[in-house]
Amino acid sequence: MKQEYTITVYTENHIGLLNRIAIMFSRRKINIESLNTSPSEIEGIHRFTIVINEVEEVVKKLVRQIEKQVEVLKAYYNNNDEIVWQEMALYKLSTDKVIEDVKVERLLRKYGARAVVIRKDYTVFETSGHREEINNLIEVLGPLGLIEFVRSARVAIINESNGFYEKLREFEEEKPGEEIVENEFLDKQDEVFSM
Repeated sequence: MKQEYTITVYTENHIGLLNRIAIMFSRRKINIESLNTSPSEIEGIHRFTIVINEVEEVVKKLVRQIEKQVEVLKAYYNNNDEIVWQEMALYKLSTDKVIEDVKVERLLRKYGARAVVIRKDYTVFETSGHREEINNLIEVLGPLGLIEFVRSARVAIINESNGFYEKLREFEEEKPGEEIVENEFLDKQDEVFSM
């Protein structure tokens, strides 16, 4: 049975990697519900957070394929019970409507929204939470003069994880990298590569 899964991918930041990963989803006709890329807790390592609706067996295979990419260090998949996650949303409303209608102000307070921009013609409110909470506020504000709405992609942290930094340290202890030796011919390019 299909359910929502969050795939977390730790990767080096290389041009074209996001495209190659997206192609893996499109080849399998899997729609990406949400995609977020950001730096991780480790300098130089980026984190992709991808949300899909699929059966677990397909997700397992997909994660194994993603890990085969050279720049990918590790990929995980989790259901919603195994992660802590949030999305952020912005709502634009008429400032006059917010000032005149006490109901709008109460609703915004009830949903934990806070004003981030107040102008004469419009006010922008921000809130964060699960998608259902964000969508509920859209439905309530729609008839009350919602001008514009945008929601961010999911950000998530895995409950049972010590962080990728610990995994990387464990890996380095098991298989330390080789010492880097400077190329002895580097300063003799004219002699070695003459035409």
